[in-house]
Amino acid sequence: MAPSPGRDGRTRIHVVSDVHGNARDLARAGDGADALVCLGDLILFLDYADHSRGIFPDLFGVENTHRLVELRTARKFAEARELGARLWAGVDGDRAAVIEGAVRAQYAELFAAFPTPTYATYGNVDMPPLWPEFAREGTTVLDGERAEIGGRVFGFVGGGLRTPMRTPYEIGDEEYAAKIEAVGEVDVLCTHIPPEVPELVYDTVARRFERGSRALLDAIRRTRPRYALFGHVHQPLARRMRIGATECVNVGHFARTGRPWVLEW
Repeated sequence: MAPSPGRDGRTRIHVVSDVHGNARDLARAGDGADALVCLGDLILFLDYADHSRGIFPDLFGVENTHRLVELRTARKFAEARELGARLWAGVDGDRAAVIEGAVRAQYAELFAAFPTPTYATYGNVDMPPLWPEFAREGTTVLDGERAEIGGRVFGFVGGGLRTPMRTPYEIGDEEYAAKIEAVGEVDVLCTHIPPEVPELVYDTVARRFERGSRALLDAIRRTRPRYALFGHVHQPLARRMRIGATECVNVGHFARTGRPWVLEW
Protein backbone atom coordinates (compact mmCIF):
# COMPACT_ATOMS: atom_id res chain seq x y z
CA MET A 1 0.00 0.00 0.00
CA ALA A 2 1.32 3.45 -0.89
CA PRO A 3 1.98 5.68 2.13
CA SER A 4 -0.37 8.53 2.91
CA PRO A 5 0.90 12.03 3.58
CA GLY A 6 2.13 12.71 7.11
CA ARG A 7 0.20 14.55 9.78
CA ASP A 8 1.29 17.92 8.42
CA GLY A 9 -0.05 17.00 4.99
CA ARG A 10 3.43 16.57 3.52
CA THR A 11 5.14 13.44 2.24
CA ARG A 12 8.78 12.70 3.03
CA ILE A 13 10.70 10.04 1.09
CA HIS A 14 14.25 8.94 1.90
CA VAL A 15 16.30 7.68 -1.05
CA VAL A 16 19.47 5.56 -0.91
CA SER A 17 21.64 3.84 -3.47
CA ASP A 18 24.90 1.88 -3.42
CA VAL A 19 24.42 0.55 0.09
CA HIS A 20 27.35 -1.86 -0.37
CA GLY A 21 26.98 -3.73 2.89
CA ASN A 22 26.16 -0.79 5.17
CA ALA A 23 23.37 -2.57 7.07
CA ARG A 24 23.90 -0.54 10.24
CA ASP A 25 22.97 2.78 8.66
CA LEU A 26 20.37 1.18 6.40
CA ALA A 27 18.41 0.17 9.52
CA ARG A 28 18.05 3.89 10.35
CA ALA A 29 17.68 5.21 6.81
CA GLY A 30 13.88 5.32 6.96
CA ASP A 31 13.64 7.14 10.29
CA GLY A 32 11.21 10.07 9.97
CA ALA A 33 10.20 9.15 6.41
CA ASP A 34 6.91 7.93 4.96
CA ALA A 35 8.81 5.47 2.75
CA LEU A 36 12.32 4.41 1.78
CA VAL A 37 13.43 4.10 -1.85
CA CYS A 38 16.53 1.99 -2.57
CA LEU A 39 18.20 2.08 -5.98
CA GLY A 40 20.32 -1.01 -5.62
CA ASP A 41 23.86 -2.28 -5.19
CA LEU A 42 23.24 -3.79 -1.77
CA ILE A 43 26.19 -6.17 -2.02
CA LEU A 44 29.78 -5.30 -1.14
CA PHE A 45 32.16 -7.34 -3.27
CA LEU A 46 35.12 -5.01 -2.75
CA ASP A 47 35.58 -1.46 -1.48
CA TYR A 48 37.79 0.79 -3.60
CA ALA A 49 38.41 3.03 -0.58
CA ASP A 50 38.93 0.33 2.07
CA HIS A 51 40.52 -2.80 0.63
CA SER A 52 39.82 -4.81 3.79
CA ARG A 53 36.03 -4.82 3.30
CA GLY A 54 33.96 -7.10 1.10
CA ILE A 55 33.66 -10.60 -0.30
CA PHE A 56 36.87 -10.42 -2.32
CA PRO A 57 39.23 -9.48 0.54
CA ASP A 58 37.49 -11.98 2.83
CA LEU A 59 38.46 -14.69 0.34
CA PHE A 60 41.81 -13.46 -0.98
CA GLY A 61 43.22 -10.91 1.46
CA VAL A 62 43.98 -7.19 1.35
CA GLU A 63 47.16 -7.41 -0.74
CA ASN A 64 45.41 -9.18 -3.61
CA THR A 65 42.49 -6.78 -3.35
CA HIS A 66 44.88 -3.83 -3.57
CA ARG A 67 46.42 -5.29 -6.73
CA LEU A 68 43.01 -5.94 -8.31
CA VAL A 69 41.89 -2.36 -7.64
CA GLU A 70 45.16 -1.04 -9.12
CA LEU A 71 44.59 -3.02 -12.32
CA ARG A 72 40.96 -1.97 -12.66
CA THR A 73 41.77 1.68 -12.00
CA ALA A 74 44.43 1.51 -14.71
CA ARG A 75 41.78 -0.04 -17.01
CA LYS A 76 43.85 -3.20 -17.34
CA PHE A 77 40.74 -5.35 -17.27
CA ALA A 78 42.28 -8.40 -18.97
CA GLU A 79 45.06 -8.49 -16.37
CA ALA A 80 42.50 -8.05 -13.60
CA ARG A 81 40.54 -11.04 -14.91
CA GLU A 82 43.73 -13.09 -15.11
CA LEU A 83 44.54 -12.24 -11.48
CA GLY A 84 41.05 -13.23 -10.44
CA ALA A 85 41.25 -16.51 -12.35
CA ARG A 86 44.54 -17.44 -10.63
CA LEU A 87 43.12 -16.67 -7.21
CA TRP A 88 39.88 -18.57 -7.80
CA ALA A 89 41.85 -21.58 -9.01
CA GLY A 90 43.10 -22.00 -5.45
CA VAL A 91 39.63 -22.00 -3.87
CA ASP A 92 37.99 -25.26 -2.89
CA GLY A 93 34.49 -25.63 -4.26
CA ASP A 94 32.51 -24.12 -7.10
CA ARG A 95 33.15 -20.40 -7.61
CA ALA A 96 29.50 -19.54 -8.22
CA ALA A 97 28.44 -21.41 -5.10
CA VAL A 98 31.06 -19.68 -2.95
CA ILE A 99 29.97 -16.23 -4.18
CA GLU A 100 26.28 -17.03 -3.80
CA GLY A 101 26.82 -18.17 -0.22
CA ALA A 102 28.56 -14.91 0.65
CA VAL A 103 25.88 -12.87 -1.12
CA ARG A 104 23.10 -14.70 0.70
CA ALA A 105 24.70 -13.85 4.04
CA GLN A 106 24.81 -10.16 3.12
CA TYR A 107 21.26 -10.15 1.74
CA ALA A 108 19.87 -11.73 4.91
CA GLU A 109 21.25 -8.85 6.97
CA LEU A 110 20.46 -6.07 4.49
CA PHE A 111 16.87 -7.01 3.67
CA ALA A 112 16.15 -7.40 7.38
CA ALA A 113 17.25 -3.77 7.80
CA PHE A 114 14.72 -2.39 5.30
CA PRO A 115 11.88 -0.42 6.95
CA THR A 116 8.23 -0.69 5.91
CA PRO A 117 7.43 0.44 3.31
CA THR A 118 10.50 0.14 1.07
CA TYR A 119 10.49 0.38 -2.72
CA ALA A 120 13.63 -1.13 -4.24
CA THR A 121 15.25 -1.93 -7.55
CA TYR A 122 18.45 -3.76 -8.46
CA GLY A 123 21.96 -2.45 -8.95
CA ASN A 124 24.51 -3.86 -11.36
CA VAL A 125 26.28 -5.87 -8.61
CA ASP A 126 23.04 -7.37 -7.28
CA MET A 127 21.73 -10.87 -8.00
CA PRO A 128 18.00 -10.46 -8.81
CA PRO A 129 17.11 -14.20 -8.70
CA LEU A 130 17.88 -14.21 -4.96
CA TRP A 131 15.74 -11.21 -4.03
CA PRO A 132 12.38 -13.04 -3.72
CA GLU A 133 13.96 -15.21 -1.04
CA PHE A 134 14.81 -12.22 1.17
CA ALA A 135 12.27 -9.48 0.36
CA ARG A 136 9.80 -9.42 3.25
CA GLU A 137 6.26 -8.08 3.35
CA GLY A 138 6.54 -4.32 3.14
CA THR A 139 9.37 -4.38 0.58
CA THR A 140 8.21 -3.87 -3.01
CA VAL A 141 10.71 -4.79 -5.74
CA LEU A 142 10.25 -3.03 -9.08
CA ASP A 143 12.16 -3.12 -12.38
CA GLY A 144 10.66 -1.51 -15.45
CA GLU A 145 7.59 -0.76 -13.32
CA ARG A 146 5.77 2.11 -11.60
CA ALA A 147 4.41 2.76 -8.12
CA GLU A 148 2.38 5.58 -6.60
CA ILE A 149 3.99 6.97 -3.46
CA GLY A 150 2.30 9.82 -1.63
CA GLY A 151 0.28 10.81 -4.68
CA ARG A 152 3.24 10.94 -7.08
CA VAL A 153 4.17 8.32 -9.66
CA PHE A 154 7.62 6.79 -9.35
CA GLY A 155 9.21 4.71 -12.11
CA PHE A 156 11.95 2.16 -11.38
CA VAL A 157 14.58 0.69 -13.70
CA GLY A 158 17.31 -1.48 -12.22
CA GLY A 159 20.61 -2.93 -13.34
CA GLY A 160 23.47 -1.60 -15.41
CA LEU A 161 24.72 -1.78 -18.99
CA ARG A 162 27.40 -4.20 -20.13
CA THR A 163 31.00 -3.31 -19.24
CA PRO A 164 34.42 -5.01 -19.10
CA MET A 165 33.81 -5.38 -15.34
CA ARG A 166 31.18 -8.09 -16.02
CA THR A 167 29.19 -7.46 -12.86
CA PRO A 168 26.19 -9.75 -12.17
CA TYR A 169 23.27 -7.66 -13.43
CA GLU A 170 24.45 -6.04 -16.65
CA ILE A 171 22.09 -6.11 -19.63
CA GLY A 172 22.12 -4.96 -23.25
CA ASP A 173 21.25 -1.43 -24.33
CA GLU A 174 18.07 -2.52 -26.10
CA GLU A 175 16.76 -4.44 -23.09
CA TYR A 176 17.51 -1.49 -20.82
CA ALA A 177 15.83 0.95 -23.22
CA ALA A 178 12.73 -1.27 -23.27
CA LYS A 179 12.43 -1.02 -19.49
CA ILE A 180 12.76 2.77 -19.67
CA GLU A 181 10.02 2.80 -22.31
CA ALA A 182 7.79 0.56 -20.18
CA VAL A 183 7.96 3.02 -17.28
CA GLY A 184 6.71 5.90 -19.44
CA GLU A 185 5.88 9.32 -18.02
CA VAL A 186 6.38 9.61 -14.26
CA ASP A 187 6.93 12.29 -11.64
CA VAL A 188 10.12 10.70 -10.28
CA LEU A 189 12.29 8.46 -12.45
CA CYS A 190 14.44 6.14 -10.31
CA THR A 191 17.31 4.19 -11.87
CA HIS A 192 20.52 2.63 -10.65
CA ILE A 193 22.72 4.12 -13.39
CA PRO A 194 22.80 7.78 -14.45
CA PRO A 195 21.88 9.28 -17.80
CA GLU A 196 24.79 9.46 -20.24
CA VAL A 197 26.16 12.89 -19.34
CA PRO A 198 29.95 13.23 -18.84
CA GLU A 199 29.71 15.13 -15.56
CA LEU A 200 27.34 12.52 -14.13
CA VAL A 201 29.17 9.34 -15.23
CA TYR A 202 32.82 10.19 -14.48
CA ASP A 203 34.10 8.82 -11.15
CA THR A 204 36.84 11.07 -9.80
CA VAL A 205 38.32 8.39 -7.50
CA ALA A 206 38.14 5.37 -9.82
CA ARG A 207 39.30 7.77 -12.57
CA ARG A 208 37.07 6.43 -15.29
CA PHE A 209 33.81 7.04 -17.06
CA GLU A 210 31.14 4.61 -15.86
CA ARG A 211 28.40 3.58 -18.27
CA GLY A 212 25.39 5.82 -18.32
CA SER A 213 22.28 5.33 -20.43
CA ARG A 214 21.52 7.28 -23.60
CA ALA A 215 17.97 5.91 -23.53
CA LEU A 216 17.55 7.30 -20.01
CA LEU A 217 18.84 10.71 -21.09
CA ASP A 218 16.45 10.74 -24.05
CA ALA A 219 13.53 9.78 -21.79
CA ILE A 220 14.35 12.58 -19.35
CA ARG A 221 14.35 15.11 -22.18
CA ARG A 222 11.17 13.70 -23.69
CA THR A 223 8.99 12.97 -20.63
CA ARG A 224 10.31 15.72 -18.31
CA PRO A 225 9.93 14.08 -14.86
CA ARG A 226 10.28 16.36 -11.85
CA TYR A 227 13.27 14.34 -10.64
CA ALA A 228 15.64 11.73 -12.02
CA LEU A 229 17.35 9.90 -9.14
CA PHE A 230 20.22 7.44 -9.54
CA GLY A 231 23.46 6.17 -8.02
CA HIS A 232 26.20 3.87 -9.39
CA VAL A 233 28.89 6.57 -9.67
CA HIS A 234 30.20 7.00 -6.14
CA GLN A 235 32.29 10.17 -6.58
CA PRO A 236 30.91 11.99 -9.65
CA LEU A 237 32.13 15.29 -11.02
CA ALA A 238 28.60 16.63 -10.45
CA ARG A 239 26.06 15.29 -7.94
CA ARG A 240 23.22 17.45 -9.28
CA MET A 241 22.37 18.78 -12.68
CA ARG A 242 19.29 20.18 -14.33
CA ILE A 243 18.32 18.72 -17.68
CA GLY A 244 15.46 20.83 -19.00
CA ALA A 245 12.67 20.67 -16.42
CA THR A 246 14.23 17.72 -14.56
CA GLU A 247 16.43 17.88 -11.47
CA CYS A 248 18.93 15.02 -11.80
CA VAL A 249 20.41 13.88 -8.47
CA ASN A 250 23.09 11.30 -7.70
CA VAL A 251 22.16 9.61 -4.40
CA GLY A 252 24.88 6.94 -4.60
CA HIS A 253 26.85 8.02 -1.53
CA PHE A 254 25.09 5.94 1.12
CA ALA A 255 27.82 3.36 1.81
CA ARG A 256 30.25 6.15 2.72
CA THR A 257 28.00 8.71 4.42
CA GLY A 258 25.20 6.56 5.85
CA ARG A 259 22.75 9.37 5.06
CA PRO A 260 19.76 9.13 2.73
CA TRP A 261 18.81 11.84 0.27
CA VAL A 262 15.51 13.46 1.24
CA LEU A 263 12.64 14.23 -1.13
CA GLU A 264 9.69 16.10 0.36
CA TRP A 265 6.52 17.66 -0.99
